[in-house]
Amino acid sequence: MLYVVPTPVGNLEDMTLRAIRVLKEAELILAEDTRTSSVLLKHYDIHTPLRSHHKFNEHETSDDMADKIAAGMTVALVSDAGTPCISDPGFMLVRACVERGVEVQCLPGATAFVPALIDSGLPNDRFYFEGFLPQKKGRQTRMKLLAEQDHTMIIYESPFRLQKTLTELAQYLGAERRASVTREISKVHEDTQRGTLAELAEHFRQYPPKGEIVIIVEGNGR
Repeated sequence: MLYVVPTPVGNLEDMTLRAIRVLKEAELILAEDTRTSSVLLKHYDIHTPLRSHHKFNEHETSDDMADKIAAGMTVALVSDAGTPCISDPGFMLVRACVERGVEVQCLPGATAFVPALIDSGLPNDRFYFEGFLPQKKGRQTRMKLLAEQDHTMIIYESPFRLQKTLTELAQYLGAERRASVTREISKVHEDTQRGTLAELAEHFRQYPPKGEIVIIVEGNGR
């Protein structure tokens, strides 16, 4: 069996009891970065062997690993933070397992966009998950598509590109479009800033952020 195991996006106490048990009982843990995962495993006294599984090698390793799981190995997949496959590696391995008839179980757990969406105060009955925008090719096309989106939008961004992205969103979606920016989710310095896209772009121009970022933008209101 393949277990897809969410890990904390910030506070280590956000780990579930089931996730700890699964990681202890698995024969192998596939980790996006073994150094990052080692900190979590040490905290919970988990001694299961680790192997790297990230975006640079998953094309080559997913089929071989799926064959091993199909042959009887129990494997747990984790990413650096949050739920694997959501803007993180994992999809290729899950697909390879499904193609072989291998059982896949995804445990419920931490995902960064859920608390950010709720904290935004914007409608959350329906929403659109964009994830990371293209950095270059196709970026303008995505912006134009987002401008037509009816539902509240979720965008992941790095702190180094945040101000640029907010400025471009204001350009394509309208400077007065309401939004929020949440960073450092479940950590000591968790923070959510709310306002228009123009106001947020100016705020983060003056106060460059740190930590992982989730941008929430209201739909076009039509």
